[in-house]
Amino acid sequence: MWQQLPADERIEIVVDGHKVVAYSYGAGDEVVLLLNGGPGLPCDYLRDAHSFLAGHGYRVVAFDQLGCGASDRPDDASLWRIERYVEEVETVRMALGLGRVHLIGHSWGGWLAIDYALAHPEALKTLILQDTAADLPHLMGEMHRLRAALGPETVEMLLAHEAEGSYDHPEYQAAITLLNYRHVCRLQEWPAPLMASLSDWNMAPYMAMQGPNEFLYIGNLKDWDRTADLHRIQCPVLITVGRHDEITPACALRMKQNLKQSEMAVFQNSSHMPFYEEPAAYDARLLAFLDAHREDAR
Repeated sequence: MWQQLPADERIEIVVDGHKVVAYSYGAGDEVVLLLNGGPGLPCDYLRDAHSFLAGHGYRVVAFDQLGCGASDRPDDASLWRIERYVEEVETVRMALGLGRVHLIGHSWGGWLAIDYALAHPEALKTLILQDTAADLPHLMGEMHRLRAALGPETVEMLLAHEAEGSYDHPEYQAAITLLNYRHVCRLQEWPAPLMASLSDWNMAPYMAMQGPNEFLYIGNLKDWDRTADLHRIQCPVLITVGRHDEITPACALRMKQNLKQSEMAVFQNSSHMPFYEEPAAYDARLLAFLDAHREDAR
């Protein structure tokens, strides 16, 4: 039975009158701040996969974004906006006195990290964009390509259910499950921390911002595109992506081509979770990047 890793500190922070809970591992001036995917997904899966960095001289900080996990879950649809989440990240950073950080954003957390980097460039040492994209209309085109691999009859079925809004129909869910095992996590058994996050998913922010599942973007972020602004990000950037990722290598390459200081790592046997699908290779690549950009390494 999986149990949440005990944090060195569990801190409650007030963000616009709401409680947000953060978890801190390790010590030191080199801080890695994690922004997990979702929206509405507790941070368990990303926090547990990166807490190993505490054993390498880093302080690792994660938090349950408003609306999920141990943080408050207000019933207010106006809160589910990326602009508000950007300021939530800044409130957490300032409240914990983190200073300049190495910012990791996974999936939706990557979109949040990009907007945060554009709004608060002074807060970053490096930026790590994991399995994410900077152009959601382009990503939706990639998603349609992945869906098309299921065959024309299945695609017709998906489109019919989406037109009717019958996302819970068993045949629709069966196709989404197949896509998840191809492009979200290719492991036969999904890791316990990932299952813990998924089992506690608050779908209200997810539906408002993204849509009903990983392969349909109809929420308020569907037109989000920061490609033209990426040149403004001046800090070193590491882009990681799985070869079979739902947010495809084409999305990663699009970011790399528009960032001034970026490098890209493609994990050949992974989809959307290289830190679980290829942990040894992933951990080594991330640690090498972070170590190269430690202030005491310069």
